[in-house]
This record gives sequence, structure tokens and C-alpha cells, in this order.
Amino acid sequence: MVFFVAYSITRENPVGNSLQDQLLKAGLANKKQAVKARKAQHNKQKMKSAGHTVKDEATVLAEQAQQEQVARDKELNRLKQEAAEAKAVKAQIKQLITLNQISERGDVEFRFTHGSSIKTLMLETAHRDAVVKGSLCVVALENSYTLVPTPVADKIAQRDADVIILRNTSEEESTDVDDDYAEYEIPDDLMW
Repeated sequence: MVFFVAYSITRENPVGNSLQDQLLKAGLANKKQAVKARKAQHNKQKMKSAGHTVKDEATVLAEQAQQEQVARDKELNRLKQEAAEAKAVKAQIKQLITLNQISERGDVEFRFTHGSSIKTLMLETAHRDAVVKGSLCVVALENSYTLVPTPVADKIAQRDADVIILRNTSEEESTDVDDDYAEYEIPDDLMW
């Protein structure tokens, strides 16, 4: 009987129609959808009254989207950090080269290979001998080549070994004690 009274009250008051009733009247929903929605609402209310936390599908999807956004943001930040570190390393290398480069050029040709091509630097005789002995190294600075002392080249190699184009070892390190021809010096200007 109580149900009948509640039913008659809602039937008499057309203003109190729910959204579901309005959607049914407009033909935008059918009775099965309305019943399913009422059951879901009822179950949700039941779970809340029992003290359980209830998450609807929209909340779960929103949380997943937020977690994915956080993961994307972390990845972008990591990439930006790596790019900033690479830029800092390049700046350090450029600074080491520009502060320690030997810019004096001479009239003696010195040829070396870079990749698959042969490059030529015009050096003074003393600088050419220093490169051959290993006390000077050839490094690449942007699109040019320059000479730096070997200790500076070692510091550069710690940051990026690809910048070092030519680094000879000193003759003292490469000479064997048992070498029969060690006492004979090979001239550097020998042409074959």
C-alpha cells in the first residue's frame, strides 16, 4: 500500500519527473536502459550505505587518463633533461677547444683521415712534429679542425670521444726494447 501512495504522488506531480522519465517520453531511451540505470543507481546506493567505496566507470577512466598523462610528462621531462645535458657537454667541449687550441698555421702540409676522406692542415714544422709524436691532437670543432694538447684531448675524450680525430701515441710508449731497428730513426718526411 505504501508503494501505491508513493506511485500516486509522483503521478500527480508532473513537475517532479526525473530525467529518466523525460528521456523515455522524448524517445531518447528505452525501458531496458532505464531499468538498468535504476538498478545501477540502487546498487551504488547500497554499496555506499554499507561503507564500501564505489567508483563509477567515468572516475576509473579519468584516473587512468591522469596516470597516462603523468607517465607522458615524466618521459618528456627525461628527454628534455637528456637534451639539456647533451647541450651542456657540447658547450664544455667547445669551451675546452677554444681556450686551448693552437691557432698558429704554417706552410707545412699535414694530412690525416676523417671518416673516408683525407683532410689537410697547414702547420708549422714544430707543430707537425708534435702531432706525429703525440703531444698534440687533431680535434673537430664544428666544421673545422684544430690542434689541442694531449691532456686537453683526454678531457674532451671523457665527454665525447668522436670529437678527437687524430691522437697519436708517443714514440717512447710504442718503442719495444727488443726491437733490432730501434736505434734507427725513420724520417717523417719520407715520400713513397
